Amino acid sequence: MLDKNAKIYVAGHRGLVGSAIWNNLQQRGYTNLVGRTHSELDLLDGAAVREFFDTERPDAVVLAAAHVGGIMANLQYRADFIWQNLQIQQNVIGESFRHGVKKLLFLGSTCIYPREAPQPMKEDCLLTSPLEYTNEPYAIAKIAGLKMCESFNIQYGTNYIAVMPTNLYGPNDNFHLENSHVLPAMIRKIHLAKCLNEGDWEAVRKDLGIRPVSVPAEKIGKKSAGTAQGCAQKAGAQAGKFIVDGQSPEEDILAVLAYYGITPEAVTLWGTGKPMREFLWSEEMADASVHVLLNVDFKDTYDASVKNTDGITEIRNCHINVGTGKEISIREVAEKIVKEIGFRGELRWDASKPDGTLRKLTDVSKLHSLGWHHKVEIDEGIHRLYEWYLKGICINHRGV
Repeated sequence: MLDKNAKIYVAGHRGLVGSAIWNNLQQRGYTNLVGRTHSELDLLDGAAVREFFDTERPDAVVLAAAHVGGIMANLQYRADFIWQNLQIQQNVIGESFRHGVKKLLFLGSTCIYPREAPQPMKEDCLLTSPLEYTNEPYAIAKIAGLKMCESFNIQYGTNYIAVMPTNLYGPNDNFHLENSHVLPAMIRKIHLAKCLNEGDWEAVRKDLGIRPVSVPAEKIGKKSAGTAQGCAQKAGAQAGKFIVDGQSPEEDILAVLAYYGITPEAVTLWGTGKPMREFLWSEEMADASVHVLLNVDFKDTYDASVKNTDGITEIRNCHINVGTGKEISIREVAEKIVKEIGFRGELRWDASKPDGTLRKLTDVSKLHSLGWHHKVEIDEGIHRLYEWYLKGICINHRGV
């Protein structure tokens, strides 16, 4: 157990997971917390990370910072996903070791498991067969991270624990139409479609005023970035991007949203809707993570009695799955969101787009044995997230 005065560095403290972990630690009485935004500390910069550790000298580290995204982003930016995540992990874990950090918690993802892994996925199915192609670079980076933790523990006696959360959603989620994960992306798409369906242009403009939406200019027949009343400059557009915000003409907004399958009549989602997914409320992920950080040591994560044919104890698969142990199809989730939001249009599926892994259900028996169980079910979670999303639009629109 860490002392209440221990200095804890939460890398990625503004993100979905990091912000929830930060709040959970504070609620438990841990107030000596350190965080840096990306503008204050670029975790890709090894020299900057070393200087930070030299100055702050944290007692414990939570590595929740990562370059993440949905299936479209993983397909298009493969090099970014492997390079940036490897670099972040190398810098933060390496400096944690150099400075003698007492406890480190590494956040990974259940995408580390093989595409055809037996369901539910136990920790020991890692590296038993090929990965899902669409997110292979990201998965390899996360596998490298958990193996770094495992290897430092074995060689140097450190106490670094790796947890692998299932699909997360919750406060501070990313609702980018291209780069977000499936559940928040569906919430935003269906919300915008409802607004269009009801002719509520004020609500559409509020949404786009907070989160401008871009599309490759050639995809909708627009000539250049920034033609939508200068919003490209406000959103930091790159050449070739056409961007709409809350001030854009209606015809431009309709064209860009249609590119993402959002129209007044229907919402079109990628794939068939058949893949099964497990979803965990991010604040519960945070509670599980802090529980592990405070109560679980490396020696608790493996069975030392297992030896190979040479009589050598093989210490591997020491990471911990974090999830609910329950699954639901993407189609069912979409239908629940439609019901929650009250969209009266049609829900369509584009089967020409990839589905990704068909099942990704975690076996959470190790987590349960270590003393933690989930409480928030999917219906309650969807309701909470949509309420949070609507509140954010209202607050930001008023300039609060």
